[in-house]
Amino acid sequence: MTRPEAQHLFPRRPTVLPRILQRIQIALLVFVGLLVLGTFGFHAVAEGQASWSDAVHMTLITVTTVGYGEVVRIDSFAERLFAGFIAIAGFGTITFLFTSLSVLFLETDLDYTLGRRRMEKRIAKLKRHYIVCGFGRVGHNVAQELQHSGRRFVAIDSDEQALAQQSDHFQNLLHLTGDASDDDLLIAAGIEDAAGVFAVTGDKSKNLMVTLSSKQLNAQARVVARCHDVRNIEKLRKVGADAIVSPDFTGGMRIASSMIRPHVVSFLDEMLRSEQTLRVEEVVLPAGFVPRPLASLDLSDRQFVLLAVRKGGAWHFNPAGDLPVAAGDVLVAMTTPAGRAHLEQVLA
Repeated sequence: MTRPEAQHLFPRRPTVLPRILQRIQIALLVFVGLLVLGTFGFHAVAEGQASWSDAVHMTLITVTTVGYGEVVRIDSFAERLFAGFIAIAGFGTITFLFTSLSVLFLETDLDYTLGRRRMEKRIAKLKRHYIVCGFGRVGHNVAQELQHSGRRFVAIDSDEQALAQQSDHFQNLLHLTGDASDDDLLIAAGIEDAAGVFAVTGDKSKNLMVTLSSKQLNAQARVVARCHDVRNIEKLRKVGADAIVSPDFTGGMRIASSMIRPHVVSFLDEMLRSEQTLRVEEVVLPAGFVPRPLASLDLSDRQFVLLAVRKGGAWHFNPAGDLPVAAGDVLVAMTTPAGRAHLEQVLA
């Protein structure tokens, strides 16, 4: 199944638009200058027999070459030379102005089309990436964490202005505009090759539909959904959400923890703000992994600190070296993105 062409917002390529706009501004200034010059000139030629309104009218019909009738008599060679200069200069300026405007519209459309195609190609190359559905405050924070931990993602939001503003905060942001619950849009975002989907819009009904659509298109993709009302948690679970987060519940737990265990909260905050981008990461032992004791993995590298091992449904915290590990077991360690990548490479 191929990804359809998405009629969405894409980043702009470097263009000549600023130069075109500058040309339009110059043409407008020249045109206004010719109007002023012509008005004063024809008023002087009339020698008091024509009003300023007549002079302006004479200038306009001369510049545009419409010829509705001369309201100012032009008899001498100098007067005709002046009128000819205004006509040629004005007509040339108007032609240049309208040509520049045409180029502006064509360049804008071409810029958008080429940018859209480049975006589609970049998204089509993604594998094991994440899709952030809803790019408000919550989606922005999710995207920041993905970026800091070295994970690729595609953002989807119905607000074009919000996405355009976020492009300044994320380098090479891949994003689409539209309804995140639309199957075609999810396919365009690469749902079939995605590792996971974040349903974090501000609309609980839309998060429900995003979860359902994502699971129908890729049952293997992990879906984390946002839910304010705890009464809707069961509904999200029934349509396939792998994890459900209630900001209100989580916020309450955080407030309580800040009171009764302040040093733990401070430690976690420092870990998230650290310049070394330390995180508690998980690495799943691959299918081809040969079962052996944990000590044989040589996990003494300072890039990561092993915290726990999950075998089946059981947790082994601060595991001993003789603990046997096999394919499918999960190692939980405190590490940097580089350390996580190194660990995955060692265990592959």
